[in-house]
Amino acid sequence: MHSLEVAPQTKKGVLAAYYGYDHFRPGQEAIIDAILSGRDAMAIMPTSAGKSLCFQVPALLLPGVTLVISPLISLMQDQVSSLEAMGIPAVLINSGQSLEENRQAVTALRSGRVKLAYIAPERLSNDYFLNLVSQLEVSLVAVDEAHCISQWGNDFRPSYQAIPHLLDYLDKRPIMAAFTATATQQVRQDIVHYLGLQKPFEMVTGFDRPNLFFALEEPSDKMRRLKELLASGEPSIVYCATRKDVESVASKLNQSGIKARPYHAGMDMLDRHAAQRAFQFDEIQVVVATNAFGMGIDKSNVRQVIHYAMPKDLESYYQEAGRAGRDGEDSRCTLFYSDRDIMTNVYLIEQGGDPIGRQKLNEMIDYCRTTQCLRGFMLRYFGESPHETNCQSCTNCTTTVEQVDITVSAQKILACVYRMGQRYGLTKVAEVLKGSQKADIKGTYLADLPTYGLMKDIPEVQIKRYISALVVEGYLKMVGQDYPILNLTSKAKSVLKGQEQVSIKHTLAMSIAKMSQVKARGNESHDAYDQVLFERLRQVRYDLAQKHQVPPFIIFSDATLRALCRHFPTTETAFLTISGVGQKKLSQYGYDFMKAIEDYLVEKNQ
Repeated sequence: MHSLEVAPQTKKGVLAAYYGYDHFRPGQEAIIDAILSGRDAMAIMPTSAGKSLCFQVPALLLPGVTLVISPLISLMQDQVSSLEAMGIPAVLINSGQSLEENRQAVTALRSGRVKLAYIAPERLSNDYFLNLVSQLEVSLVAVDEAHCISQWGNDFRPSYQAIPHLLDYLDKRPIMAAFTATATQQVRQDIVHYLGLQKPFEMVTGFDRPNLFFALEEPSDKMRRLKELLASGEPSIVYCATRKDVESVASKLNQSGIKARPYHAGMDMLDRHAAQRAFQFDEIQVVVATNAFGMGIDKSNVRQVIHYAMPKDLESYYQEAGRAGRDGEDSRCTLFYSDRDIMTNVYLIEQGGDPIGRQKLNEMIDYCRTTQCLRGFMLRYFGESPHETNCQSCTNCTTTVEQVDITVSAQKILACVYRMGQRYGLTKVAEVLKGSQKADIKGTYLADLPTYGLMKDIPEVQIKRYISALVVEGYLKMVGQDYPILNLTSKAKSVLKGQEQVSIKHTLAMSIAKMSQVKARGNESHDAYDQVLFERLRQVRYDLAQKHQVPPFIIFSDATLRALCRHFPTTETAFLTISGVGQKKLSQYGYDFMKAIEDYLVEKNQ
């Protein structure tokens, strides 16, 4: 590890020399200024807004070392690799290291060369580590994914609540700074309280991700639709609810010729690491994962995040969907949902007796059911007022969504459940309403009920959807553990008496005009660059990544490659004007790219 060469003495000097940018993003400079003035800070910024830079820049200008508390080993490794690629001395310390790796990190820390040390929160209960920290000059403690400290957060980690204990081992209280992408007002209060932030500077830059298109879909064949979405060949993450689903979906994708790997907590560490590395090094197109993977992926050019099943809360969904488009390029977030899936989640949470979980699930259900702008719905959930009511970048704004009255069907279903003695499950009720000829129905009293065949003209799958909707809306409930059966709730009475109407969301096909508008919007950021050269530079990046054993995005992002393909720089001066190119990356990688650009221009002009 090398120490910093002649380090810039200003924040903008650091930004240009190491990161290759000529200006800060919204909110970054104010947070950096607060930290450099010695003030505690809390920043709520969406994924891709540049949270890491808000503590990395001060780390290079403050004396001593900055400790970064981060929850996932894979994310820490990626960030340390990225810093080293820019010429910034950084280490990580976690339980997954070998003894030799740990020894080297500790030696580097003690030498005073390191400016940023990434630490897993579990290390804070290790006496050896705490003794080591007591010998260091710590100017700043940056807590990444700070929502993990709150029991109201979607990723609560008890180890985070040990962070203030670290301060007892330091001669002088360092500046404390907390960062997260997802935090409701309750979670923000917990962050300030549990971390002991002292009159912190607070920055909420907004939760909107303008480059993301949010899609809600209810496909009749989820696997077929998934393959259609993945046909683009672009890097994608698919989230599933269970490990079994992860394995099944990954297997089916591979059988269809789509390179995919599973990733879940049931796999051993080596297999998980191999899957993540294959994804980051562009050896596979898709990672199929449970949410254990979500926080740890640091691949900037993920173009699609697809939820194969509905998450249990909006915070999780926003964070997982936020893995898409971290380079600022247009990307798509698709959520598959069905009333049957929703009903299952409702049942499981009610069986567990978790009122907070039910409240969060209700908010997630409301998102799936709304006919309003999906982006606006999410922004309001996080306490922000959307600037517009029609974003034209979600399915609710680009399709015709309406509420369909199903009161008559609801009355028939509720009456049937009552006539059947409230002793049967969803499938049996649907079969009776359809007028099934099965022996276990036709040859019993069920066929003599006045509700038998009452919905014979409606497809059975649609009847089941209506039943599921009635469970979700609270007119029916499921009871029993091994064999859940349907019971009426107190709300059902007003529907049966005709005193209340029931409606469900229905999405009509997108018009040709609107499809053209969406397609045009999706291509905006990709206009005016040489796509042939882009593919060549991607290959140069891939070859360099293999040579240096780092993920391709650490060398240059897709956004930087596109800028190269717009401006064709062939000199050092011109190359340094490209956003994302700093001095270190120019000297280490720039000449390979300039040579490729020169060769391409010669070929093109022949």
